[in-house]
Amino acid sequence: MLVPALFAQDPGPRSKAADYPAHVSVENLDIGAEYLLHSIPSDQSFIIAKDFLVVEVAIFPRSGVATTAPGQFSLRINGKRLLTPASAGMVVASIQYPDWETRPTATLEAGVGDRSVIVGPPASVPRFPGDRRADGPKIPSSPEPEVANSIDKPSRKPNSQLIAEAVLPEVRTDRPVKGCLYFRFEGKTRSIKNVELLYDGGENGLQAVIPLI
Repeated sequence: MLVPALFAQDPGPRSKAADYPAHVSVENLDIGAEYLLHSIPSDQSFIIAKDFLVVEVAIFPRSGVATTAPGQFSLRINGKRLLTPASAGMVVASIQYPDWETRPTATLEAGVGDRSVIVGPPASVPRFPGDRRADGPKIPSSPEPEVANSIDKPSRKPNSQLIAEAVLPEVRTDRPVKGCLYFRFEGKTRSIKNVELLYDGGENGLQAVIPLI
């Protein structure tokens, strides 16, 4: 699901950790973070990953070289539940294949004027040629409007590429680096009262707790 960039709150360029809503200093580096709920930012739009909590993280080395990796972080919910980062591939699968997990569903068909509207579970998406998971009732689509000049139609990257590009990279660098962390969350977000991002530098022994909400 995409949220048009028009409705996204663009904070503008961030050159230091203090530009983020949450930030902390740990010896030779500064860490900035922002809790984005289900929104994955990209240069084209926001992608909504409703089965994941998303945190944008930025690392600013003050001196020397720093190692960054998603595995250095975890998310603590309500002071006790601990979540570890999921891969970009898991996020892509949950969006592209909304039926990848069995969930209670119901189908309702109702008449609207001289047309019928079918409300029910997400449509199954074929995963390979001949996959019969995609068989089932189809909702008739409206005719596509004619495009005056298809050459002028802007091209966009597929969601899978945008999600992979947005993830926090695993690198060793002396320059600032940022990216997103994806945490699989099963439950109602309204039950979340407190969120903390935990940092564990591993071999360098640096640790930090970054309150997000």
